[in-house]
Amino acid sequence: MISSEAFHSNHKLIFVTGATGYIGGRLVPRLLEAGYRVRCLTRNQLKMESRNWASHKRVEIIEGDVSDTAALSSHMEGCSSAYYLVHSMMASGATYARTDRALARKFAVIARRVGLKRIIYLGGLGESGEGLSEHLSSRREVEVALSSTGIPVTVLRAAMIIGSGSASFEILRYLVERLPIMITPRWVQTESQPIAVSNVLHYLVACLEVPTTTGKTLDIGGPDILSYRSLMRIMAEALGLNNRFVIPVPVLTPRLSSLWIHLVTPLSSRIARPLAEGLRNRVVCRSEEAVQLIPQNLLSARAAIQAALGHLTSDEVETSWSDAGLLPGDPDWAGGTVFTDSRSIEIKSQETDVFRAVCRIGGNNGWYAADILWKIRGFLDRLVGGPGLRRGRRDKDNIGFGDALDFWRVTGIENNRLLELQAEMRLPGKAALDFEIQKSPRGTGWILFTQTARFRPQGLWGLIYWFTTLPFHALVFRGMLRGIKKSAESRHERS
Repeated sequence: MISSEAFHSNHKLIFVTGATGYIGGRLVPRLLEAGYRVRCLTRNQLKMESRNWASHKRVEIIEGDVSDTAALSSHMEGCSSAYYLVHSMMASGATYARTDRALARKFAVIARRVGLKRIIYLGGLGESGEGLSEHLSSRREVEVALSSTGIPVTVLRAAMIIGSGSASFEILRYLVERLPIMITPRWVQTESQPIAVSNVLHYLVACLEVPTTTGKTLDIGGPDILSYRSLMRIMAEALGLNNRFVIPVPVLTPRLSSLWIHLVTPLSSRIARPLAEGLRNRVVCRSEEAVQLIPQNLLSARAAIQAALGHLTSDEVETSWSDAGLLPGDPDWAGGTVFTDSRSIEIKSQETDVFRAVCRIGGNNGWYAADILWKIRGFLDRLVGGPGLRRGRRDKDNIGFGDALDFWRVTGIENNRLLELQAEMRLPGKAALDFEIQKSPRGTGWILFTQTARFRPQGLWGLIYWFTTLPFHALVFRGMLRGIKKSAESRHERS
């Protein structure tokens, strides 16, 4: 990372959209290290506040949306440059492309109105022309929309970004880990030029201090040009696995590939499809201008994969693909029958120990009881298009507002008092799971811990689902309650 001495000392104010996303969440702390002030626009302030850099004295958090033209003007006022890191990762046809185009155009209009000096945008590599995938074509349209009002735009075009927690990296890792033999589309032979996430972040930050990058479109990539099949081989070697047998066939379409990715990896088919479509295109840098303007040590694909796996092993994943996206609103529990399963237990411990035990649920930590039933439920969820259990969790010990916990999402958290989860699994209704910590009437040293599952059914299938799963609640929820009690008391005894 470039030292802060190399940057302006007057703390220029930088506007960042997409700061809760995979790249944005890593970009902000590096801008702070470089000496900038940062104003982050987020749809949900609570989600942003869970980041460890959110309380930095040079960070401003603004709750809002890029679609709110009136508010965006005041939010952007006083900023010198802006990072536009907003884009859809859902294969929803022309709708998402049209929406992305319109949002970028609005952003450009406001940027010109407030006198922004430039916009920086991270797009996708790929040869221009009719053969470009729908997703990459949309990225090109966003570039045009951002430039439409005359504001200088610096476009950095990257192929596959290799980093712990990135969507494309997770697809590669899970495919290699889980499938010793793979029947794949022909695109596994297509060449690409992957780049380490650390190199992408360096380009994004450094271009602020290289005036000649203003208005430029720069292809960025690592030193290696490889097929996806070669990346699979490198990943297998890095994981200590035998070479994977890859059998390319011509009949697998991007849609079928995305459904297969959905079943084998943690990513949904809506996210996997644009990635699968993009792999059909040869994505190689056509110019070395980026390297000439912003020289740096570019990691090889092998080194980038090893670095990413190292972060996973040491549980140092800064951001994950699952962090991005809309948070579901709290379900409207009013109107209609709501079924509850509420269980309480007294725990001889402190609030902090109970809360720590609660916050370890999910991912590789498991659910304290009946893990096989959770796995079966996750597998069934994947079969019908849900996220299943494979999203896991970003950090094995700590969670924040908006984090994914397998097929749940954190929608409420208060230290040492409350954790609220909302279900994102496929259900004929809406479900939530709450954990509440209170002082026990028994007095000092005792905690009353309450665990409540709520379900509002939709139609007959919702009622059938609730009463079908009800017999398993004793195993799952009672077992979880006791497991949390045991873990908290064990922590308390050790302290």
